[in-house]
Amino acid sequence: MMVPAALLVLGALTAFLAPRLLARARWPEREPVVALWAWQCVVGATLLCLALSMLLSAAAAWEAVRGRLFAAAPHGVVDAYGLGAEGGPWATGTALALACGGLWTGAMLTREVLRARARRRTSGAELELRAPLLPGEDPAATKLVVLEGPRPEAWWQPGAAPRLVVTTAALGRLKGSQLDAVLAHEQGHVAARHDWLLHCSGALSQGFPQVPVFAAFEAEMHRLVELAADDVASRRYGRLTVALALVGLNEDRGVFGPCPTQAHVPQRVRRLLTPVPRLSAGRRLRLTALATLVPAVPLLVAFVPGLSALA
Repeated sequence: MMVPAALLVLGALTAFLAPRLLARARWPEREPVVALWAWQCVVGATLLCLALSMLLSAAAAWEAVRGRLFAAAPHGVVDAYGLGAEGGPWATGTALALACGGLWTGAMLTREVLRARARRRTSGAELELRAPLLPGEDPAATKLVVLEGPRPEAWWQPGAAPRLVVTTAALGRLKGSQLDAVLAHEQGHVAARHDWLLHCSGALSQGFPQVPVFAAFEAEMHRLVELAADDVASRRYGRLTVALALVGLNEDRGVFGPCPTQAHVPQRVRRLLTPVPRLSAGRRLRLTALATLVPAVPLLVAFVPGLSALA
C-alpha cells in the first residue's frame, strides 16, 4: 500500500508547489502558449496521481480488481506492490473516495459542455432572428455579421458556419485594420480550441471549488488564452493595432479606471504596447520538455515496483 500513498502525496505536492512556481515565473506572459501547456501538464499530473492511486487502492481492496489489473503480470509483480493481502478499510475508503471524485469530475465536465452548447444554440437563434440571411445568401460565405447596437462589442459565433459578429458601435470605433485584428484574435481562439481548455478548467473549478490548484487553473486559462490570441493577431497586424482595437472595444466599460471590472484588459494593452522579447527557441523547447516530463513522474512512481520485480 505504499505506492498508492506515495501517489497521493505526489499529487498533493504537485498541486501545491507547481502553481506557485508558475505564478512566480516571469516567462508565462512572454510565452503564453508554453504556459498553457505547462498548466495542462501540472493539472494532468495531479489527476493522473489520483487516478493511479485509485486503481492501486482498488486492487488492494478487492481481489476481483486485482485479478483484472494484474491479469497479464507475473506473480512477482503483484508481490512487489504489496497487494497480496486485503488492503483493509484504508484502501477501500481511498478507492471509493477517488472513484466518486472521478465521477463527479466527469459529471461537471458534461454539464459544462452541455451548458456551452445551450448557450451557443441560444446565441445562434438570436443571431438568426436579428440578422436573418437574405434569399440565396450562403451562410458559409458570410464571415462577418453586423448588428445594430449601442455598445461596441465583437464576438465569434461558432457553429456550422462560424462568423464574427460586431455591433455598429464597434464598427464606429474600429479603424483601418483593427477589425481584421479582432477577427484574427477570435480565429486564434478557434484554431487552438481554447473553448475546450475553458470547459475543462471551469468544470474542475466548479466541481472542486475548495481546491486552490483548480481555481488557479481556471483563472490562468482565461488569462493565457487571451494573451495567446493577442499574439496571433499581433503577428499579422501589429501590436499597436491590436492594442487600439482592445481600447476601442472596452474603453466605455470601466476597465481602465482605478477599479477596473476586468483587470486583465489593461494588462493586455500594457503588454502589447511595451513588448518584451520572446524567449529563445532553445529555452522554449526546454520549458516544453520539462512540462511534458511532469506527468511522467506519477507514471514512473506507479510502474517502478513492477519493473524492478521484472528486472
